[in-house]
Amino acid sequence: MCGRFTLRAPASVVAEQFAVFGAPPFAPRFNIAPSQPVAVVRLAPGCHWLLASQCPDVMDRNPACTGRQAASGTRRQLVHLRWGLIPGWAKDPAVGNRMINARAETVAQKPAFRAALRRRRCLLPADGFYEWRGSGKRKQPYFIRMRDDGLFAFAGLWESWQAAGQTAIESCTLLTTEPNDLLRPIHNRMPVILAPQSYGQWLDPGVEQVEQLAPLLVPYPSQQMTAHPVDTLVNNPANEDPRCIAPVGELFS
Repeated sequence: MCGRFTLRAPASVVAEQFAVFGAPPFAPRFNIAPSQPVAVVRLAPGCHWLLASQCPDVMDRNPACTGRQAASGTRRQLVHLRWGLIPGWAKDPAVGNRMINARAETVAQKPAFRAALRRRRCLLPADGFYEWRGSGKRKQPYFIRMRDDGLFAFAGLWESWQAAGQTAIESCTLLTTEPNDLLRPIHNRMPVILAPQSYGQWLDPGVEQVEQLAPLLVPYPSQQMTAHPVDTLVNNPANEDPRCIAPVGELFS
């Protein structure tokens, strides 16, 4: 399970790395929690596609835009969605509180996620996440990030839910998989982190077969990541500042 993460990079950096045009500014986040708005990169509604060779200007600016890329006027967008996917058939939006994660191994079979897996995939930009390691009655939080402290993307799904006469709620979930060697001593799951060269394939609406996506839903290489213990103040989502990621012990790598 992944229940907290960070996005400390400014919107301009996120926009450049994920080939998003016109991303609105947002404040650095050190303790993003379920049910809160999270930044999501997805295709703009009604997006049509061209071969990447037909839009070299985009590829030159960002190598993550491989495979396919949106045509003029139909681009990737950055939006803020509620973290905790609410299926379209749900009677109560509170069900989303239990759907912050989707297991990669079963996501294609679950009624809550299978339609979104085929048609509404997204990227959740992040630059770190937290997991808790059990130790008797006490659980020690760890902050996990890339060794270069750079941005990366969780594989996500999004959905739109609307009650009669009310405004639609757009929500999302992130996928999890088995832990890599770094995470295994800390937790039995980790979020699916996509390599930049896979962003285009994950977002491509022309890819609907689970078999084409399965190779992406694997543990991220542990040698590119590091982890360190942090203070339990991160347990409270009201604590939202750099103290959340400050080391309280040795690096775990």
